[in-house]
Amino acid sequence: MPKSSPTLLALPPVAAQALRALGENLAIARTRRHESQRTWAARLGVSVPTLIRLERGDPAVSAGIYATALWLMGTVERLPTLAAPEADRGALESDVRDAIKRRAVRSTASVEGRLDRKKRSPRA
Repeated sequence: MPKSSPTLLALPPVAAQALRALGENLAIARTRRHESQRTWAARLGVSVPTLIRLERGDPAVSAGIYATALWLMGTVERLPTLAAPEADRGALESDVRDAIKRRAVRSTASVEGRLDRKKRSPRA
């Protein structure tokens, strides 16, 4: 019986769809290699029912099993790039917003500083 937890039940629909697509792609990869479910499951070190859940994109299947399936396909080296900092749009957008805020604070301080200096400097 697949695991059920509040976290799995709250999985965003787009994330669930991505897992289903990954599972389908893994199933196609296995089929293209002319591997039976039993053979592929043995190579993964899992039971056939777990392999079936993986190929359905079940989020309760461990990330390690997904990673091992990617390794069997020869594509596991791409896994770390999925969360590479340079590809993290949310963090990049946050960095830009922070930079804009810092720039606005500096600009205001710079204008105020120039005005203060003008008031203090003696006129010739």
